[in-house]
Amino acid sequence: MIRAHNFCAGPAALPLPVLQRAKEELIDWAGVGSSVMEVSHRSPEFIDVAERAEASLRRLLTISDDYAVLFLQGGASLQFAAVPLNLAGPHLSADYVVTGQWSKKALAEGQRFVAANVAATSVEQGFSVVPPQNEWRVGGDSAYLHYCPNETIGGLEFGFVPEVEAAVVADMSSTILSRPIDVSRFGVIYAGAQKNIGPAGLCIVIVRRDLLKHGREDIPAMLSWRIAAENDSMYNTPPSFAIYLAGLVFEWLESLGGLEAMASINRRKAETLYALIDQTDFYQNPVEPVSRSWMNVPFTLPKADLDAAFLEKAQQANLLNLKGHRSVGGMRASLYNAVEQASVDALCDFMQDFERRYG
Repeated sequence: MIRAHNFCAGPAALPLPVLQRAKEELIDWAGVGSSVMEVSHRSPEFIDVAERAEASLRRLLTISDDYAVLFLQGGASLQFAAVPLNLAGPHLSADYVVTGQWSKKALAEGQRFVAANVAATSVEQGFSVVPPQNEWRVGGDSAYLHYCPNETIGGLEFGFVPEVEAAVVADMSSTILSRPIDVSRFGVIYAGAQKNIGPAGLCIVIVRRDLLKHGREDIPAMLSWRIAAENDSMYNTPPSFAIYLAGLVFEWLESLGGLEAMASINRRKAETLYALIDQTDFYQNPVEPVSRSWMNVPFTLPKADLDAAFLEKAQQANLLNLKGHRSVGGMRASLYNAVEQASVDALCDFMQDFERRYG
C-alpha cells in the first residue's frame, strides 16, 4: 500500500493508525457483531464511546467542568448563526474581527441576527497581517467578540488571544489541537472536525456554562447549546461514526504525548516549509512573517502559467491537494496534525527540483 502525501485543507488527512484501527473494527466493532455505525446511539456501548471521547478531549485541552463540551452536526458554518442566537438578544451588539474569508462569512451571517460591529479588519492589506489589538474599536456593551485564530484560506494566524471585556468566541476549525491553548480565556470555542479532529460532518463546541442561559427564547432547538448540553449532545441522533473516529484521534494524540508534543512537531513542519520559501525568489508567501499560520501555508510561483505544471508534476510525485483556494489562487499546503514531517520533506524536495527545472 502506498499512502500519498495529502496536503488537503479539508477534509484533511487522518492519522494512519486511526484509519487502520477503524478498518479493523469496521465490521465487528467491540465484539458486538456489527459496525459502530449500526448500533443505537443510546446503547451503553455507544454512550461509552461518546463519554470516552469527551474525557480524552478534556484531558488534551485541560477543559474544566465550568465548560460544556458539545458534539454537534452541521460543521462550523452552522455556528456562524448559532453564536449570535445563543449569546445575544435581538437588540444587543457584538464585535467581529475580520482577517480572512471565514471570519468574513461569520460576520455576514452574524449580521442577520445581531448588530455586528467590525472591530478590526485587514481587508485593505489583503488579509496579510493580523491588526494589532491596540488599533481595534470594540463596543462597550458587546455581548461577545468573534474572531478566527487561523484563517485556512489565506494562511493567516493570530499570535495572541484577544483581551476584551466581552466573551471571546473563537472559530478554531483549522488550529484546534495543533498546540496547547488556555481554554479559560474563551467564552466559546467551536471547530469543524475535518481538519485536526476527524471526518467532516461533526462540529465541536466548548462553551462556558454560564453562557448557556443567554440563548434567545425563539432559537431553534437544533441550534440551542443549552438544549444540546442538557441532552449530552444527543437531542437527536448524533454523527455517531464521526464521534467514534474523533475519539480515536484524541487517543492517538494522547499516545504521542499530548498537545505539547504535537506543537513541537507542527512547529518543525511549518519552519521547514517557510524556510524553503524564504530562501528563494521563486516561491512567495503573501503573509507577514508575524502572522504566518502553522497549519496552512499558501505560496505563489513567479508566473501563474506555471501553476498547472506544478500541480501536474506534484500529483505525479504523490503530492496531493496543493491547489490554492479558488478565491486566492496559487498553491496551499495544509500541514495538519496527521501530515507527517516526511511529507513536508518530500514537498520541499519536489519544490526545489521544480525550481531547478522551471526557474
